[in-house]
Amino acid sequence: MLIDPAMDFDWTEEQAALRSSVIAFARAELAHDVVAGDAAGAFPRAAWDACGRFGIQGLPIPEVFGGQGADALTTIGALEALGYGCPDNGLLFAINAHLWSCAMPLLTFGSDAQKRRYLPGLSDGSLIGVQAMTEADAGSDSSAITTTATRQGERYLLRGAKTFITNAPIADVFLVFVVTGGKGIARTSAFLVDRDTPGLTIGPPLAKMGLRTAPLGEIALAECDVPASARLGEEGDGGAIFLSSMEWERAGILAGAIGTMERQVEQCIDYARTRRQFGQPIGDFQAVSHTIVDMKLRLETARLLLYRTAWRKSQGRPARLDASLTKLHLSECFVQSSIDALQLHGGHGYLTDNEIERDVRDAIAGRIYSGTSEMQRNIAARILGL
Repeated sequence: MLIDPAMDFDWTEEQAALRSSVIAFARAELAHDVVAGDAAGAFPRAAWDACGRFGIQGLPIPEVFGGQGADALTTIGALEALGYGCPDNGLLFAINAHLWSCAMPLLTFGSDAQKRRYLPGLSDGSLIGVQAMTEADAGSDSSAITTTATRQGERYLLRGAKTFITNAPIADVFLVFVVTGGKGIARTSAFLVDRDTPGLTIGPPLAKMGLRTAPLGEIALAECDVPASARLGEEGDGGAIFLSSMEWERAGILAGAIGTMERQVEQCIDYARTRRQFGQPIGDFQAVSHTIVDMKLRLETARLLLYRTAWRKSQGRPARLDASLTKLHLSECFVQSSIDALQLHGGHGYLTDNEIERDVRDAIAGRIYSGTSEMQRNIAARILGL
């Protein structure tokens, strides 16, 4: 865990230009009515498609498969910029879930035929992907899944159900984890299942507290018939595929929150300078100024941890501990800074139209998805030998 002297987080001219262009794009083309979309629980498909045309969904995918070919640190920097320019945390979450839990496992473990079939569409946004692991009785304990795949010649029959699946109501392809036999981690396999596959049923969107513009749903598999060519990797590779995707996801899924936190700090500074109480700007009161300093401290410590993890991924180094610490720290910082921003704005912050209270509702989910904060502490403790 010592700092590597080779680490350099100064952006190259090309990276800086990309970040600036992402911010400009987000401000110009993602300025949809998030208040209304949040209230209706409506997925902003036009904004998703705009991101696809710009290249967001294909950032880390090689150009040969229709992507941008960016390394992990460049990708994380671009997603941070997207969060700074776009106030729709639900859209950011949907993009990250699509990218880290479906596109990256496919890139890492897929056959050439699978990559050529799916990655171009996943990269340009014409296809929406998602991972389906969680079940009613298998959340944090992913090894407890009961969905099965039974082989019959060159085909498999999938049976079971999945819940809390991000993007499920709008997804075109599902990376479904199932039991194929064996013991321990070797009992799990993964399959790519298209939306129109007979036997796959997709439930309606589930109403939830936050991230309402990112649809959440359930799927059922009843004698769902898929060819052996739909299997990602070999039988028994599911555990390795899941761990790899979770490392990527925990490393990057909250990158956009760094951009949001930076925007929060700027908004709070501006408000503290212009809002007057008792004859003076509220920023003159230490209770207010110290709160903003704490927000800035969380922003910078979270950003450094995020960058270091992304740098390790760019170098091809193991980053499981780094990813869990990043996800844990960033999610907790996002929640507290969002609460602080709301409190600082008082009654104005509590009003829906001012869009501050939505960050609080959206941020809380970060302590739950991709493994709860408690699970991240457990993972880190095991890696540290505790």
